[in-house]
Amino acid sequence: MTLKVLTVDDSKTIRMIVKKAFQSYDCSICEAENGAEGLAAATKEKPGLIILDITMPVMNGIEMLDRLKSDPELKNIPVIMLTAESGKDNVLNIVKKGIKDYMVKPFKGEDLIERVRKIMPLESKTEADSTENKPVKYFSQIEDIIVLSLPAKVTRPVTVEVEGKLQTKVQEMTAAQLKKMILDMGGVSETNLSLIKLIIAAFQQCQHAGIAVKLVANPKQSEELKGFQETSQITVSHSIEEAKTVL
Repeated sequence: MTLKVLTVDDSKTIRMIVKKAFQSYDCSICEAENGAEGLAAATKEKPGLIILDITMPVMNGIEMLDRLKSDPELKNIPVIMLTAESGKDNVLNIVKKGIKDYMVKPFKGEDLIERVRKIMPLESKTEADSTENKPVKYFSQIEDIIVLSLPAKVTRPVTVEVEGKLQTKVQEMTAAQLKKMILDMGGVSETNLSLIKLIIAAFQQCQHAGIAVKLVANPKQSEELKGFQETSQITVSHSIEEAKTVL
């Protein structure tokens, strides 16, 4: 059964980290930018988990948490709080309010998943879930940067599909005067020849259009890329945040 996750944070970057953390699992993500929007989303969606920031405008996370706990229909939803403060008093205060866990910013997506697994089971997406039964969204945007997130398994048909969508996206970027792209292979489960060909094709399309592109991969993937002549010389960033700083 698909787990509904509500992420409530005024930072687009944090919401993106949360979304990417769950992308390999059978989860649907809904977002809110403040506690007021989060409370409305929780009431409507009845999520199975809430990832809740403390410091937000309009209504902060503590206020939203208090409202959740006072609502009979929402009070039992597990909540993981996000805080920029690691002080003992701050941690004790939020733990006393009945949260399941907390995380101190900044954090990595895999660390969040580790915390979630202590609360509830997570089911990995099957290939059918990823390709046949759900629409695939390859592109997202962070500020003025387009992010192309590669699917878990890249095959020849997937390569053809992504290249076609990329060609259209590059044309849209040119029209909108967007000149930066991040190619994110963080969710890729296998480094194979089809993936290598797709990476090279993406770089060529972007460079031809005057679009600066950076590749994001984890350390293991980075080593695997060095084993292919075509990608051995590509400079790899290990996070989207790192890639943003060099674009």
